[in-house]
Amino acid sequence: MDLGISGRKAIVCASNRGLGRGCAEALAEAGCEIVINGLDQDRLRETAKAISGATGAMVIPVTGDVSDAGVQRALLAACPEPDILVNNNGGPPRKDFRELDRAAMAEGVVQNMITPIELIQAVIDGMAARGFGRIVNITSMSVRMPIEGLDLSSGARAGLTAFLAGVCRQVAGSGVTINNLLPGKMDTDRLRGGFERAVSQSGQSMDTVRAAQAAEVPAGRFGTAEEFGQTCAFLCSVHAGYITGQNILLDGGLYPAAF
Repeated sequence: MDLGISGRKAIVCASNRGLGRGCAEALAEAGCEIVINGLDQDRLRETAKAISGATGAMVIPVTGDVSDAGVQRALLAACPEPDILVNNNGGPPRKDFRELDRAAMAEGVVQNMITPIELIQAVIDGMAARGFGRIVNITSMSVRMPIEGLDLSSGARAGLTAFLAGVCRQVAGSGVTINNLLPGKMDTDRLRGGFERAVSQSGQSMDTVRAAQAAEVPAGRFGTAEEFGQTCAFLCSVHAGYITGQNILLDGGLYPAAF
């Protein structure tokens, strides 16, 4: 399917690996010019080279923490008039809520709520003026379904979701959509880190832990960054202009609900 976004310009945050990289690769395949971002400069340059080599797309790397105001300015300098913004950021580590102090809670809210709002503030009026814009926020299944130890991440991402529920309806008539992608158990470094923690706590082998967690998913497997990225690219396409304010689960059926 031709997504109709060839030549569009996209900023994809936290995209040197995992789900962010999957989104960047899919948008590059669709013909977009991409600005990617990450903390590791060497990895980011390698990622830019790999995506450009595979797709022929222009890929510009911007190193740094997307929550840093200077890095945000650098992203916007590299892409002053983005048509697409994919918000993504690392979340707080697993921790019992009793162990969270004020500084940790404030940092988590900045990472997963304030930062994406700041970037949306910076780009949304330009998108509306040009009559086209796609904003996709990578949140988490934990917005709908509690995950032990991720209370801070869940709360901040749920706050973002509620904040944007009204915003998306203000700009829908200008050709701008805002949607959220909620990953479940995706085969990423973050999930593998959870496996390692489970191995150390249980004494079971990595294969046993991995198989047990995959068995919890009705699809019988973990999701991939590639299929996640393709879903993101569709939401950014001309075909998705009537989809806005939605929370789309990619969880293999793990969240047990009819609605």
